[in-house]
Amino acid sequence: MLTCDRMSPSAPTTSGAARPVSAGRPDICVIANARSGASARVSETLHRAMTVFGARAELRTFTGDPAPVAEQAIRDGFPIIVAAGGDGTVAGVAHALAGTPAVMGVLPMGTFNYFARGLHTPADATEAANAILEGEPHDIAVGSVNGKVFLNNVALGLYPEILDEREAAYKRWGRSRILAHWSTLRTLLRLRRPMRLRIVADGEAQMRRTPMIFIARSAYQLDQFGVVGAQAISDDRFAVYIARQTTRMGLLKLAWRLMRPGKVDLTDCLELLTPERLVIDQPKRKRIRIAYDGEREKMILPLTFRIDHHVLSVILPPTKAAVVKGSA
Repeated sequence: MLTCDRMSPSAPTTSGAARPVSAGRPDICVIANARSGASARVSETLHRAMTVFGARAELRTFTGDPAPVAEQAIRDGFPIIVAAGGDGTVAGVAHALAGTPAVMGVLPMGTFNYFARGLHTPADATEAANAILEGEPHDIAVGSVNGKVFLNNVALGLYPEILDEREAAYKRWGRSRILAHWSTLRTLLRLRRPMRLRIVADGEAQMRRTPMIFIARSAYQLDQFGVVGAQAISDDRFAVYIARQTTRMGLLKLAWRLMRPGKVDLTDCLELLTPERLVIDQPKRKRIRIAYDGEREKMILPLTFRIDHHVLSVILPPTKAAVVKGSA
């Protein structure tokens, strides 16, 4: 059974939604997107999880960025903070918890849930909540770009546009993996001029002309795509994929091969780098639009990537925790 020593709460906040945690009050803060309540499926998922948590948990909602709500939960003394949502919600909560004593649990409620699936978190809400209660905290290494924590990936170029197209489709038709793949194809058909980038990998500088770069930190996601590079993640390095294709047809072929099941040799389509340190710059540009764990924003150039160790503790389900202990 998971237990955590309660952190000493800070002074009471002036926010009406927040309150310090004291003896007899909840020690688990569940953070969920307020807009998710409009979905019957998501609402039912939350209800089932909160039923399992019982009096130990308090639900707090956010709109936009979950980090401020997570930060307030930390100040209020919650030792366990559960990110209830998809990879974007999980990454936002992780950014707030990095470097604090708080432990993060994950309740998967997104479309892909790469991070949760990599932890072997059950997809069923009741089972996931029980896994959080019965699991064990474990320190993990996370990636960061310009100080922003990410858990799965960062992408430049076409991928942020793909996410824009995907969100527009979701708003109109609802969430589905078929729509996600269709959005990819629609974006590739509108291919623009490739980027010219300066890449410094472990101190070695090189210029590349490419429509897309994908920086991965999730071995599970790489396995799903069927591409090599998972060993770099295990070695606490980045798996950096640079698209060699610069034409619309070439990228369509790449997308098709990635959607097919099984391992695929993509050496003719993708260049793979596996650095521990990475800097990306674009000549004559001050900012660049990036996607990280499903979210998008403009960041100041250059982009500096690093691996941060022992800054985030996550709750592993009992089966996964046993595997980690056995390999230690």
